[in-house]
Amino acid sequence: MTTDVTIIGAGLGGLTLARVLHVHGIPATVYEAEPSPAARSQGGMLDIHDYNGQLALEAADLMDEFRGLILEGRQAMRILDPDGTVLFAKADDGTGGRPEVQRGELRQILLGSLPAGTVQWGHKVSSTRTLGDGRHEVTFADGSSIVTSLLVGADGAWSRVRPLLSTATPEYVGKSVVETYLFDADTRHPAAAKAVGGGSMIAPSPGRELFAHRERDDTLHAYVGLSRPQDWFAAIDFTDAAVATARIAAEFDGWAPELTTLITDSDTKPVLRPLYALPAGHRWDRVPGVTLLGDAAHLSAPNGEGANLAMLDGAELGKALAAHGDDIEAALTEYEEAMFPRSTEAATFEGAEAHETDSDNNTAHALIAAFTRHEQAQ
Repeated sequence: MTTDVTIIGAGLGGLTLARVLHVHGIPATVYEAEPSPAARSQGGMLDIHDYNGQLALEAADLMDEFRGLILEGRQAMRILDPDGTVLFAKADDGTGGRPEVQRGELRQILLGSLPAGTVQWGHKVSSTRTLGDGRHEVTFADGSSIVTSLLVGADGAWSRVRPLLSTATPEYVGKSVVETYLFDADTRHPAAAKAVGGGSMIAPSPGRELFAHRERDDTLHAYVGLSRPQDWFAAIDFTDAAVATARIAAEFDGWAPELTTLITDSDTKPVLRPLYALPAGHRWDRVPGVTLLGDAAHLSAPNGEGANLAMLDGAELGKALAAHGDDIEAALTEYEEAMFPRSTEAATFEGAEAHETDSDNNTAHALIAAFTRHEQAQ
């Protein structure tokens, strides 16, 4: 293949694509808006699945490095009632197919596997346009621009590449999460640490839920989910941590204190994360010289699959480009024909059918029943 690949976005999907291309001897350049790899926190834990994310890492020849990141015991799971009663607990016996790693550490092994200069930091895309003959121009915020004959949008929910292919835009799903962190949990927050256990914990209820992970270094990372319109959240001053914390905690009045501690005792300011999604089954007609992967292509509300799908997208696109040589259109067609149904039909986390947050069925008992059915079907 003689055409260099231009990738917009240095998330897990874009970096996996660049790495798989590198394994096959194909050069690529990744343009990233962030000024450096350490410009911001890279998020929390990810469970990397043996049926998609791990397949991508195998294609990237990074499985040994990945195994070195795995946090033992974190596949344990607990489901609690709002009153703190543990209704379900599954230990991590080491045989599960979804080992947990820190997102930032996974990103770092991908970055470290690429030739120096592959990622061009501080390149925020301001616009893209089609020039014809499969070529596209990318203009950056500093006024500079490039022209490429193979452009891949790996630039997430608000992709600047997507408009070349689709008029679809993400829409609010009716739910937001508020992130909190509790550090040194076993000594400083023992009741919350006991409730969460050694892996993950979920306490569901119609219209609200608490989900928490035990991360590296005795840290609890919680996601407080509420089904509320955006203007409800807009009325809360999140620049005032005490005010915001009190308002969110009020929605969990009557819940067990070991659970509400995940809100009230946060060691960081609460961070609001509105959730958006592209239309279900989002797809586009083939446009020469450009495609999308990950959230740019199929953003959905968090379901445990997003990062895994993005990595698999990157790996499958890289393999298709390597297999088809200079026939870029054959490679992109092959990739998209597999990616569209894969993203539409992607399995969600256990109990998803019970887990529409605003549903009256969003209860611990319903979630356990759905999880049990899933286990029996395996």
